[in-house]
Amino acid sequence: MLDLELLKTLVCVVEEGSFTRGAERVHRTQSTVSQQIAKLEERVGHPLLQRDRSGKQALPTEQGELLVHYARRLLAMAQEAEDALAATPGQVALRLGVPEDFDARRMSGMLAGFSAAHPALRLETVSGMSSDLQRRLVHGEIDLALMKREPGSGECIAAWPERLVWAVGQGFAPDADGAVPLVLFPAGCIYRLRAVRLLEKAGRPWRQAFGSQSLTSVQAAVAAGLGVSVLPRSALLAEHRTLGRAAGFEPPPPTELALVGAGPRGMPLGRGLKQLADYLVGQLGTRR
Repeated sequence: MLDLELLKTLVCVVEEGSFTRGAERVHRTQSTVSQQIAKLEERVGHPLLQRDRSGKQALPTEQGELLVHYARRLLAMAQEAEDALAATPGQVALRLGVPEDFDARRMSGMLAGFSAAHPALRLETVSGMSSDLQRRLVHGEIDLALMKREPGSGECIAAWPERLVWAVGQGFAPDADGAVPLVLFPAGCIYRLRAVRLLEKAGRPWRQAFGSQSLTSVQAAVAAGLGVSVLPRSALLAEHRTLGRAAGFEPPPPTELALVGAGPRGMPLGRGLKQLADYLVGQLGTRR
């Protein structure tokens, strides 16, 4: 059976893209974290991380990305069980879905702030691609969701525009055969759709150089020079630069981040959900 502590360490290292920062999150030394990852790799029989020459930076392998996907679900279920046992009788549970391709540190800070300000409300959060969150809303598995989507594509509580750009690392070099190496989120992600459609419309060949559900992993892969990606301008790092028409890349159309409720149109939110919705709107910007 997989050790939850080891899985948590793996998730933190992948989300941070660094053994050093991952170690800080789990309050361990870097050498201890390296030993934990090695132990987990021995347990599953696959290398889980690609290390750079310094040994400090890390990107997930294909098997590592797959395990991180399951690890997040297992850790969320363990936390849910712990919270349910610790919950005060009558405490209201609020089920929120958040996009996998959102800044994890910023989202965690917001959610921690809400929980601290509303101790009588129990927040249950799941993450996933926006298409998965939409399905969960329809099936009543969550009450609210933050989703990346086409602008104005449905009713919402609030929405925020996202300006997209083509991002590459400072040392990026194109393929000799002219194919564009892409760093992509999984199928169904609107950023991936933007990238592929624009290249195919321009008649430019492309290949997938790296894929991940994690924004942190995609950012790190772009910074390392593995390929080009479509990202929100707000997600650009200091190690990134942008490409435009002069380099043969048509600017991607904008998307939006929308806060959507599960209830029918016009149905008012319950008091707890309204408090959560108002808090998120206040943290993220102006109501639509």
